[in-house]
Amino acid sequence: MLFVELIAQGLVQGSIYALIALGLTLVYGLLRILHVAHAAFFTLGGYIGVLVTNATGSLTLAFLTAMLSAGLMGIAMYRLCYEPILKQPPFVALIASIGLYIAFEELFRIVFGASGLSYQSPPLQKQIEVFGGLTFSQAELMVMGGTVVIIGILGYLQNRTRVGVACQATVSDPQMAESFGIKLRTVRDLNFFIGSALAAFAGVWVALLNNLVEPTMGAVPSYKGLAIIVLGGMGSVRGTLLAALTLGIVESFGTIYLSQFLDRNAIAFAFLILVLMFRPQGLFSKR
Repeated sequence: MLFVELIAQGLVQGSIYALIALGLTLVYGLLRILHVAHAAFFTLGGYIGVLVTNATGSLTLAFLTAMLSAGLMGIAMYRLCYEPILKQPPFVALIASIGLYIAFEELFRIVFGASGLSYQSPPLQKQIEVFGGLTFSQAELMVMGGTVVIIGILGYLQNRTRVGVACQATVSDPQMAESFGIKLRTVRDLNFFIGSALAAFAGVWVALLNNLVEPTMGAVPSYKGLAIIVLGGMGSVRGTLLAALTLGIVESFGTIYLSQFLDRNAIAFAFLILVLMFRPQGLFSKR
């Protein structure tokens, strides 16, 4: 029973990691930028989720507002901060991204305070028994279900639509894609919009699960997101999903069997180090 429970909790946590890391994967796959500032949209989603839900009582409106706001800010960040330095070496964009995240973190602290915000009446907290006495809150079940739906939609868009083909062509050969009429800026705007909206979606769920949003809540998830895209093979959507779920399960078991030696976050990075020692190309990619 404990084994099943740990697997289930790992899948819940892995689903959150997948939502965060997918946006990083989309941006890295398109522009080869390690988008650390992505974590700011995760935190922003959490704050908007709490504020809108407390003001209106509508969690649906909170999700829509958070995802739309983060998506539009993602486009603005790309155009104002990344687009002017795309021709520079990759470390320039990385340094800019780290600086952006630090600036957003301090902005959240100034605007919302350092102590954090909570839901007045947290929704979706009812416990549901699934099988064999295993129980989940409604929020945990919905985050897993929502992740499956989003992965399915992204997979369909990537492989079955003209937009997906345009994105893949832009990654492979931007100049050739542009010569065939594909608008590079539109494709990149769309990637940043989707990635940022997914981060906000995850932020609302984490705020709901923990009933707390604070300025630094995006720090650790952002580093884990970078670890996940490495584990998944740098730019692979399918690899990112599998790596996120694997990391969630490893953490879940580690907190039971390794908690005397390592905390939850240390377990994740110890796992990453071991993987890089033996499979530097990642768990789910070819050499």
